[in-house]
Amino acid sequence: MNVSTCVKTRKVGGSLVVTIPKDVAKAAGIRENELVKVEIEKVKADFFGALKGLGPFTKEDELRVHD
Repeated sequence: MNVSTCVKTRKVGGSLVVTIPKDVAKAAGIRENELVKVEIEKVKADFFGALKGLGPFTKEDELRVHD
């Protein structure tokens, strides 16, 4: 199954990470500790304002538990 979404990278330690949104994970049937294939495609930041107003990640974002 192919599901596509745009997410923002963030730095944790020396690595860059992305989070799979809950609705996308549910649609794709992805659960914790499953192996998934990730294909990287860099997109332009301006795609009709989809990310407008999305600020930088904070320390609280890193520590927040996603349901």
